[in-house]
Amino acid sequence: MSTIDARLLSILACPQDKGPLYFVADEHMLYNPRLHRKYEVRDGIPVMLINEATTVSEDRKSTRLNSSHTVISYAVFCLKKK
Repeated sequence: MSTIDARLLSILACPQDKGPLYFVADEHMLYNPRLHRKYEVRDGIPVMLINEATTVSEDRKSTRLNSSHTVISYAVFCLKKK
């Protein structure tokens, strides 16, 4: 399972809309629920390139966010503004 340092997660923001992201550890990705986009995490390093992000379908999104087996950490955007 991939992990991201909590300090890094607290400052990461979507490169497209600058909002916070959810870290979905068991799928090795960061997820933007506003744009329904995911950014892969490769070897613990988030790939934050807009042209490499992929769109998540509505069916897949609801399954991912409602799964009791999914570990989701919320990156708090306001910490970045301190």
